[in-house]
Amino acid sequence: MAEYSDELLRSILKRTKTVAVVGVSMNEVRPSFYVARYLSLKGFTVVPVNPGHAGKQLFGQTVRSTLSDITEDVDMVDIFRRSEAVPPIVDEALEAFPSLRTIWMQIGVEHAKAAAKAEARGVDVVMNRCPKIEYQRLFGELRMGGFSTGIISSKL
Repeated sequence: MAEYSDELLRSILKRTKTVAVVGVSMNEVRPSFYVARYLSLKGFTVVPVNPGHAGKQLFGQTVRSTLSDITEDVDMVDIFRRSEAVPPIVDEALEAFPSLRTIWMQIGVEHAKAAAKAEARGVDVVMNRCPKIEYQRLFGELRMGGFSTGIISSKL
C-alpha cells in the first residue's frame, strides 16, 4: 500500500469543498453510500455520479450520469469502481475539471498509470484509502472498534 503522510491527507481533506463520488450507490448498506453520506454530513458538497441512477436525488444533489455532466467546480473525485475502470474516469476528470486538486481511489482501488497521468497535471492522488476513515482518524473521530482518539467518553 502506498504511503501518504498525515500532513498530506489532512491538507487534502481540509482544502476540499466539493467531492464527486463516482460509483455511488443508492443502497444505504453499500460503502459508497455511507462514505458519501458521511462526507455530506461533514459539510462537503457531494456530487453523486452513477449512470444507473442519473436524475435521482441523493444528499440534496442530483445524481449525474458522468463527471462531464457536473457544471460546478469539483476539488476531488472519489472513485468507487474497480481498478481497471480508473483510467477513463481520471481522463474525464482531468478534462472536465481544470481546477481539480485530488483524485482519491477507495480501498482496493489502485492504478499507477492513471495516477501518474493525474500527478503530471499537478493533481494529488491517493490510492487504496478511504476519505471517511482518514477524516475520522485525522480529526479525532474514530472511537468504535478499538480505535483510540485519546478522548474518554461513554458515548458511542
